[in-house]
Amino acid sequence: MSQQTTIRKLAELVNAPVEKLLEQLAEAGMAFDGPDQVVTSIEKMKLLGFLKRAHGKGDKPAEDAAAPKKITLNRRKVQELTVGGGKTRSTVAVEVRQKRTYFKAGEMEAPPVSDEREDALRKLEESRQRNLTEQQKLAEDDKRRADEVAERKRLEEAAAAEKIVAVAVAEVEAREETTKPKPGHHGAPKPAPRAEAPRGEDRGTPKHKTRGSHAMVAGVEDDDSASRFAGQLHLSATDRARRSTARGKPKPKRQAEQARSGGGAHGFSRPTAPIVREIAIGDAITVADLAQKLALKGGDVVKTLFKMGVMATITQTIDHDTAVLVAEELGHTAVRAGGDDAEIELLAHAEEVQGDRTARPPVVTIMGHVDHGKTSLLDYIRRTKVASGEAGGITQHIGAYHVETDKGVISFLDTPGHAAFTQMRARGAKLTDIVILVVAADDGVMPQTIEAVQHAKAAKVPLIIAINKIDKSDADPSQVKNGLLAHDVVAEEFGGDTQFVEVSAKTGQGVDALLDAVLLQAEVLELTAVTDARATGVVIESSLDRGRGPVATVLVQQGTLKKGDYLVCGVQYGRVRALFDETGSQVPEAGPSIPVQVLGLSGVPDAGDDFVVVDDERLAKEVAQQRDIKRRESRMVAVPGNRMEDIMAQMGQQGEGQLALNLVIKADVQGSVQALREALTALSTDAIRINVIGSGVGGITESDANSAVTSKATIIGFNVRADATARRVVESNGVDLRYFSIIYDVIDQVKQVASGILGVEIREEIIGTAEVRDVFRSSKFGAVAGCMVVEGVVKRHKPIRVLRDSVVVFEGELESLRRFKENVDEVRNGTECGIGVKRYDDVKPGDQIECFERIEVQRTL
Repeated sequence: MSQQTTIRKLAELVNAPVEKLLEQLAEAGMAFDGPDQVVTSIEKMKLLGFLKRAHGKGDKPAEDAAAPKKITLNRRKVQELTVGGGKTRSTVAVEVRQKRTYFKAGEMEAPPVSDEREDALRKLEESRQRNLTEQQKLAEDDKRRADEVAERKRLEEAAAAEKIVAVAVAEVEAREETTKPKPGHHGAPKPAPRAEAPRGEDRGTPKHKTRGSHAMVAGVEDDDSASRFAGQLHLSATDRARRSTARGKPKPKRQAEQARSGGGAHGFSRPTAPIVREIAIGDAITVADLAQKLALKGGDVVKTLFKMGVMATITQTIDHDTAVLVAEELGHTAVRAGGDDAEIELLAHAEEVQGDRTARPPVVTIMGHVDHGKTSLLDYIRRTKVASGEAGGITQHIGAYHVETDKGVISFLDTPGHAAFTQMRARGAKLTDIVILVVAADDGVMPQTIEAVQHAKAAKVPLIIAINKIDKSDADPSQVKNGLLAHDVVAEEFGGDTQFVEVSAKTGQGVDALLDAVLLQAEVLELTAVTDARATGVVIESSLDRGRGPVATVLVQQGTLKKGDYLVCGVQYGRVRALFDETGSQVPEAGPSIPVQVLGLSGVPDAGDDFVVVDDERLAKEVAQQRDIKRRESRMVAVPGNRMEDIMAQMGQQGEGQLALNLVIKADVQGSVQALREALTALSTDAIRINVIGSGVGGITESDANSAVTSKATIIGFNVRADATARRVVESNGVDLRYFSIIYDVIDQVKQVASGILGVEIREEIIGTAEVRDVFRSSKFGAVAGCMVVEGVVKRHKPIRVLRDSVVVFEGELESLRRFKENVDEVRNGTECGIGVKRYDDVKPGDQIECFERIEVQRTL
């Protein structure tokens, strides 16, 4: 038995709404009460016939005739094409429009010819005829112009020939006047002198023209004058005039005019006076460039310098004053080159910063003696630990943080306290609005405390004294107050204007009072800045990250720094690719008094450089290049040895037996490089001179090793390591390579060598290196690194360092060393093992775990 079809089921089969199907059945003359009624086959056929007639497929010729004969479809498609390559690559959007017409079957045999097509064909033919006419006209114009040029040239040649003949005729007539017969002593006529050749004639003038021009002259004389003309036609008008003057003959009028106008075929004459040039000279210039500007040979400039007592080669650089003396000695005028157009434009950029000034957070620098608790105090405020991540618990970089406290936003700069970081502390004092000087209550005023006071006074920054460690039993705050009183730091209770706050970084006592004092001092200072403007500020710290490139920590002082801004920073420039705050989170912008890390610079800027946001990359690049050229010129000029006296002085020093210790310094950040350079060069004495021949940020490369080989220098790696190629150069040439992580050790070792004190040296010797292949997570042991020992031996109970891209990221000790789930004491080269690092879970594949031991070595020179 076949299943009956209801209206609801039929609607599902034809994929149509039930209401629509009921309406169509009603229009076809069939009435139903609801969707659950049964539809018979006859009713289905009746509905189908109705629908065919309604859509033009039935037997309705009138409606069929009224149906459209054609359908026109307009289609539009957009594609993107890449044009060019490299920096010039660009993307172009291409839009394709199509128009298609579809005709009904049977109507396509004879499509009507449109009037638009006929108009288009007619216009095309007219355009072609017009182009042909214009081309013919242009060809006729070209031919006419060529004929005119040829005719003009022929007339000029004829006029020149007539001029030559006229000059010859004039001179012959003058000769006839001077050679008329005169009575002599015996009444005999004097012989006429030989005729001079006419002046001003060109070479190759035909003789017959000259003869034909004056037939009244006697035959012998005519032949004689013509031959003389032919012999001197190769001379210029100036030479002929000089010969004529030397023989005492007057110049013809036209000949004199030619001599005054320069004469000759080329129209120029030899200068009669020396040319005085105006030479633009910058701060420094090479001898070759100076010779080129003076239009002289390089040897001539070298000779002049030698006469002045300066020994220089043609490739050497001389300063501005020496170059001016050379130019004046050679008879020229020297002016200072003004290549500061981009700097002037940048200055105008900076002066345009205008707008409404709003209140900004204070920038607070925490200063003080080493180990007086600066970073610990800041940690308590931030509720994080920073000092534990520094080697030996000492801050060796400038840390920049902004803290949102209950009292308001405050930006903090944490500066190092060690004596080697004087430059970094001075830089921190210049950037700040308020200085918090931390003094330990149990230690009192120390040398770096006094130095911090001097920095703050030099920068004219208000001081707030935080007397730390008051929770200790031997704390004596009055000793601190009396000690600072000797350095003109007077507490408010003694009638001064300096706030003293007793705090404890360990328990948090007095920290709220310290923040209140900071915000109170900020209100007194009325700190404001323009927010809606181009950003300006200062670089606090910079480093080279192998994965991210040059990274600069900057402090925004005016305006708002945004992602995508173009900025110039010292001798570097670039576009801001990303901004990160102190927690490592990416931020879209940074306002006044907010420190951020900037990615996208062309190189590593120096700490302390100013940065300015500009409109476009062109201006930023020009300013950076001009600054780089000036810095390079001044550095070349600063190199001694150009003068004879300098060379003799150096020879005298060598005769006295002064030793030189050459160093190549590589560190992880720019501030450490500067601090090490300043500290080590200051150790020089009369007996030994310490030269830092090279320094930089990042791992030790092959170029650094080759430089050390050439200059016989010692390489110092401060929190960085040498790559494989550099190690091969070091091992093959016996270069002294030393790694350090604490600045005390660097200074102490160099100081002991420089002062000649021998003794036992604590040296770190790397005994093994393991490469992390994979990291496994364990609920019992935490992160376990699956490693392959690639060098030496990895021993248990030895200190280790974790290296990432040849830069130290953690220093600690092994928690466990396993091989096949068994604890072992050591694992040798070429063996796999599992390593658990104590208190460090951020080990990643590709890291290197370096195992070392500290040994005592007898010092030798």
